[in-house]
Amino acid sequence: MDLRIFTEPQQGATYDDQLRLARTAEECGYSAFFRSDHFLAMGREGSPGPTDSWITLGALARETSTIRLGTLVTSVTFRHPGLLAVSVAQVDEMSGGRVELGIGAGWFAQEHAAYGIPFADAPGRFDQLEDALEVVTGMWSTPAGERFGYQGRTVTITDSPALPKPVQDPRPPIILGGGGKRRTPALTARFADEFNMAFPTIEDTVAQFARVDRACEAIGREPSSVLRSVALVACVGRDEAEVRRRADAIGRDVDELRANGLAGTPAEVVDRLGTWRERTGAERYYLQMLDLSDLAHTELVAAEVLPQL
Repeated sequence: MDLRIFTEPQQGATYDDQLRLARTAEECGYSAFFRSDHFLAMGREGSPGPTDSWITLGALARETSTIRLGTLVTSVTFRHPGLLAVSVAQVDEMSGGRVELGIGAGWFAQEHAAYGIPFADAPGRFDQLEDALEVVTGMWSTPAGERFGYQGRTVTITDSPALPKPVQDPRPPIILGGGGKRRTPALTARFADEFNMAFPTIEDTVAQFARVDRACEAIGREPSSVLRSVALVACVGRDEAEVRRRADAIGRDVDELRANGLAGTPAEVVDRLGTWRERTGAERYYLQMLDLSDLAHTELVAAEVLPQL
């Protein structure tokens, strides 16, 4: 079972906050440090303000050495797909081949309004997502010296040199996710290396994984070739007082977190992860650490949860 650290820096974190947590996660043996890609805080002011995900990951690529780095998830509304292909390939080179691209259709209309970013309706954004996946994977897979072109619903690429190339072969892993019943599983089957469910119920996860299975089978892909993962809020303490202190720090209710996330003592969290693994088959878990300043939280999970998995 693979554990990764997942953060939400738009809630109020500097680059230095993220660097400290990424280095701690690397030292503690987590497989990856992932961050959201948002420009507006939710439920708070978010001071000192957002940090751009791919600028941040490029910097972290040079300040870490082994941990994998990625987004859950980059919205296709934020970056033109041709430029996104360039950015991710460059950060992959800067990291020595440690980058993963989580990408999605976007959902938070208010942040688009706050920063003047066009926000299409849901079908339009899924058209953008499909085009972005075609462009990014097409550019990366075009042989050196050849040209790439594409005509999609929302973007046209003409006579592109399709450079630079990422370090990873055949390309950085692509992560898709979400609860859409039709286009999400179909795009996953065509493009994704990993499928993620974020903050779901076990029942919804089982149902969506089954849809991904059927979408893979429909195009002749082996369903097991898509790694399954889940993102859950983490709130772990050595005793009940420490659990409640950490829940209070992120403005959440302990009982709600126990029901819907990974909350409690290390033993409780190990049992909860075992239940998720048994019932869903998910192999990878992204622990959403909402208090980036609480490095002891990350260290506790590494010391008392990771060894039991």
